[in-house]
Amino acid sequence: MFGKSKTANDSRVPASVQQFERLAAAGLTTESADVLSSIGADVTIVGKITGTGTIRVAGRVEGELRAATVLISDGAEVEGDVVAEDVTIGGRLKGTIHADRVRLNGSAVVQGDIFHRSLAIEENARFEGSSRREDKPAEAASRLQASRAQAVVVAQSSGVAQPAGVAPDGSRKLNGAPGESPAAAAG
Repeated sequence: MFGKSKTANDSRVPASVQQFERLAAAGLTTESADVLSSIGADVTIVGKITGTGTIRVAGRVEGELRAATVLISDGAEVEGDVVAEDVTIGGRLKGTIHADRVRLNGSAVVQGDIFHRSLAIEENARFEGSSRREDKPAEAASRLQASRAQAVVVAQSSGVAQPAGVAPDGSRKLNGAPGESPAAAAG
């Protein structure tokens, strides 16, 4: 309206990415934010993605995302956990978020739990799950992952190759009933 006309490209890039690009052009970014990795709208990635800078997802990711900043664009889909300092979501996410700062844009659809220091939810964003404030959520996620890995190693060294929470017969253990399987609890 006042001078600049919007191009099709401007409307597809989230405001947080535009802000990052402006900061990068001005040379005001931190060292870890100097790198912008992008997953295009026509790309699907299955697996764990780890970066030290910013990861922008416009396509589909099935797996864990770890970076300093994660930007999930409008129309993008992520199924898996996200661990970062900053997370901005405009698309769909099904999984757990561990981040210092989380922002759900108006087009966001999130199914899962959010562990955060700061959480902002815009009008029309959809969030189904729980949120819990923590002082250092990204560090807590790393500790949780390490304890899960240790539980699997202990189970494997005892001759039982079952993840934590699974009985030797393959059934799931009930919460609050160590060693008790659903079949034993029902009978």
